[in-house]
Amino acid sequence: MNLPAMVPEWLFWAFIALLALAAVQDAMMLKISNYICGAVLLLGIGGAIAHGPQIALWENGLVFAIALVIGTFLFGRGILGGGDVKLFAATVLWFDLGGAGRLLTWTALAGGVLAVLIIFLRTLPWPDGLRARVRVLQPKAGIPYGIAIAAGAIIASLQLIALNAA
Repeated sequence: MNLPAMVPEWLFWAFIALLALAAVQDAMMLKISNYICGAVLLLGIGGAIAHGPQIALWENGLVFAIALVIGTFLFGRGILGGGDVKLFAATVLWFDLGGAGRLLTWTALAGGVLAVLIIFLRTLPWPDGLRARVRVLQPKAGIPYGIAIAAGAIIASLQLIALNAA
């Protein structure tokens, strides 16, 4: 079940606000708070309960488990950060198998655009004070993939809402 298209509007906007907050925090600090990831997860569970338990929710649980297992493996290899893994797993709980495919596609596309943009931004002559405060501008810093996860989730959610309305 694609929860963004099924939950009450206020719950959807709370989901979007948490994703935006995670993206901003990741851009500034290259970390995502466990509180934000936990809130996204709890909102997803709350949304499933609010919509009413349905057998189709097994897909949401499956994609959550798969994302957590693969993400943990990638974290162990140093490919993804722990906050990125937790945020993606909590976010993918909001989607069924088809919706998770959309989320993954849009997240990957947003991640590619983000990487190119950050490479460009790091070449600009920023003041040292700003570069010291904004970790993403530092030459050897990682890529804040929480931004791509948030963008992918927002785009996938809006697509699914539009499809559900049609």
